[in-house]
Amino acid sequence: MVVMAEEHSVAWIQEGWRRELPDVPVESIAVITQVWRIAKVLADDRRRTLAALDMDGATLDLLSTLRRSGPPYELSPGELARRCLLSAGAITQRVARAEAEGLVSTDRGRSGRRTVVVRLSELGRTRNEEVVRQLLAHEQELVELLPAGQRGQLAELLGGLQVALVARLGDG
Repeated sequence: MVVMAEEHSVAWIQEGWRRELPDVPVESIAVITQVWRIAKVLADDRRRTLAALDMDGATLDLLSTLRRSGPPYELSPGELARRCLLSAGAITQRVARAEAEGLVSTDRGRSGRRTVVVRLSELGRTRNEEVVRQLLAHEQELVELLPAGQRGQLAELLGGLQVALVARLGDG
């Protein structure tokens, strides 16, 4: 287990700024620095976990978005882009990679018009479910480092902060 050195603790950083710039508020360090550090630790862990499961985060996001949409597990590229918070170009690239791997298919639709539908293949559904089951079991173990009551409180507090930040800054 790695223990954080004192010079990396939030209190040490706050004290340093209080000493060097006494007129600058430092309360935000206790929240933002810890959230940023936790996000980095979790992002690194998720990358390692997904690599061990032979899946990348972008493909998982695409497959999961289709899977959560419910039967028949298909969406337009525009809807996928909206739900994944990505540009049309980024979705096009993700879909092309996933289609090459047999995880999704594209269909021009019954009308033959320019309307395209991206559909989760049986292989994509199976792979997605395997990865999601293992990933969420692993991440459940991580959040269980906190007692259940604290997990609920933390989720509520983070949700409130997210809503307030999106209202103030936008979502991207």
